[in-house]
Amino acid sequence: MGKLRSSARARALLWAVCVGLVLGALIVIGSRNLAHFDAALVAYTFATLFAAFGITYRYAMWLQRPPTRLYWRRGWQAFFQPRFLARNVAVLARRAVVEVGANRFIWRRSRLRGLAHLGIMWGCLLAAAITFPLVWGWIHFETVPGRVELYRTYVFGFAVGEFPHDSWIGFVLFHGLVWASFLVIAGVMLAFRRRMIDHGAAAVQRFAEDILPLALLLSISVTGLMLTVSYTWMHGYGYSFLAVLHAATVILTLLFLPFGKFFHVFQRPAQLGVGFYKDLGEKSERAHCARCGADFAAALFVADLATVERELGFRYELRGGSAKHYQEVCPRCRRALFGLAQTALWTQEQGRTDGNAAD
Repeated sequence: MGKLRSSARARALLWAVCVGLVLGALIVIGSRNLAHFDAALVAYTFATLFAAFGITYRYAMWLQRPPTRLYWRRGWQAFFQPRFLARNVAVLARRAVVEVGANRFIWRRSRLRGLAHLGIMWGCLLAAAITFPLVWGWIHFETVPGRVELYRTYVFGFAVGEFPHDSWIGFVLFHGLVWASFLVIAGVMLAFRRRMIDHGAAAVQRFAEDILPLALLLSISVTGLMLTVSYTWMHGYGYSFLAVLHAATVILTLLFLPFGKFFHVFQRPAQLGVGFYKDLGEKSERAHCARCGADFAAALFVADLATVERELGFRYELRGGSAKHYQEVCPRCRRALFGLAQTALWTQEQGRTDGNAAD
């Protein structure tokens, strides 16, 4: 077992190093050998590199767990079935929009949680889509020579368009992080409200998993808005201090990404593959209880569950009878077998007690 763990760590470490090196290379290439890289943002860059390394390492370790590995493999196998590939692509697009993009799985729990999650998710995605390319030097803006009222946008060093700095396009682009902050703050406030009025949530919440992530997101959003207020209406008053404070909150959050609750952001899309695995099970052969003959699950699910249990070191093989493994018995019969086993043990113990009394 120790050798297997060491091998898993080595593979995860290799993946993490490769992803870190690839991202570093893309930063150099995308910024044209760092020509468009802002040296003032170097701390952000190293924080993102560390986050990429840590997220990849943890994700690789997670994928090597027997249940996750099986779901991952079966999900891809189900998706790439030649007969259903076109249909699966359409289903994947629909589920990505409905389940992930619209957060239907959260709305099913409550409207308050749905609104909170939607605001936080899309605010963070919008902020990441703006911040990371700018930090890495993949996108930058320059004034057009001879026309100082125009900005030219460069992506990976290639000019892709121009717009007046006082146009609505410029206003939306240059204030994108402001809109993202408003979304995140609204979502965080709703999440805090739920944690204050929902006694069930308050009873099980933990600071590191439930409060700290929200506090970090709120800190980033508020300090970012304070920067905008400083240079827009206060002539840059306190800007240097606010810039350092904002940088500290962003870097701390990036370093926290691989270790805390934020990691579920990278795990959740894998649920799409689980959906295809379930679809495959519904279309495949059914498993019938070895004791009563009832149809209770897909045969694929039963066989895979038994395989995972063996890989985890759990042995549930049965001796004698029609069932060779405990998973081949339906839930109703399992309850009956449990009762019979308890009765047998009680009868055996009662016999010992009577024998001792006779002696």
